[in-house]
Amino acid sequence: MIVLGVETSCDETSVAVVKNGKEVLANIVYTQIKFHQEYGGVVPEVASRHHIRKITLVFEEALRVAKIKPEDIDLVAVTTHPGLIGSLIVGINAAKAFALAHNIKFIGVDHIKGHIYANYIESDFHFPLLALVVSGGHTELILMSDHYRFKVLGQTLDDAVGECYDKVGRVMGLVYPAGALVDKLAHQGNPTYKLPLIYLDKDNYDFSFSGLKSAVINLLNTAKMKNEEVNLVDLAASFQNSAVRVLVDKTIHAAKEFQVRQIIIAGGVAANLGLRKSLAEKVNELDNCFLSYPSIKYCTDNAAMIAVAGYFKFLDEERK
Repeated sequence: MIVLGVETSCDETSVAVVKNGKEVLANIVYTQIKFHQEYGGVVPEVASRHHIRKITLVFEEALRVAKIKPEDIDLVAVTTHPGLIGSLIVGINAAKAFALAHNIKFIGVDHIKGHIYANYIESDFHFPLLALVVSGGHTELILMSDHYRFKVLGQTLDDAVGECYDKVGRVMGLVYPAGALVDKLAHQGNPTYKLPLIYLDKDNYDFSFSGLKSAVINLLNTAKMKNEEVNLVDLAASFQNSAVRVLVDKTIHAAKEFQVRQIIIAGGVAANLGLRKSLAEKVNELDNCFLSYPSIKYCTDNAAMIAVAGYFKFLDEERK
């Protein structure tokens, strides 16, 4: 079964072709980062316009690289939510038009579920499974009992961890997107600054990162007023230590409670080396459980993950 996936939820225009939910025949991604850097973040109107300019070209490139024709495609899957409304509309309309023109079945996919299924491309799923979703817009712990069976155990009550990374990086003077740069600096420093560990209730799997972000901003503002120098590498290490420790502790707690066989990291922050290392160390202490995460190219927004999620959603609906 050949699925064509389309992803335009934010500032990447992507079209992919995936066979049987596993074999990636093409995964074309056009990124707009350079156009948003001068604003320090994604500008929705600018993103929508770039999607319109590139969507047809990305479709054509995906078909060329996959060496297939439209009549070879069995299903078109597209991100329908969540995301920037204008950007989503471009992808949805393009995918619907393509499916209608070539008489192909069409299915809408949740972007977060796409990030979870990015893991399946390179690693099979072993249920029950726990997914730690960490991205610029989302932080969630999701339990999966089977393919396309999701139960949200907890989520962020305010800022997503990826958003927190970018905002902290911005006040530290780093260029957008700052999250990866904070991670890089953290490995060069030591966690010498005291920053809060925000767990909320010990039996609660929800997250909160706004207080941690505010603590970093207040630390920098106070130092500026006192004309004191802040060691940025140590600050990055301190921030990452607080953010990652809470993520890891809650994930391990949930893994033990629900006796999962596998833990996966999903979303853009899955590329964070500090998170990968810390979670791997804790998972190694568990019995009959292992950790997996996608290659860097599948951590960020891409259409291959949408095609895989669409494939399993289609199979799930066929069974009903």
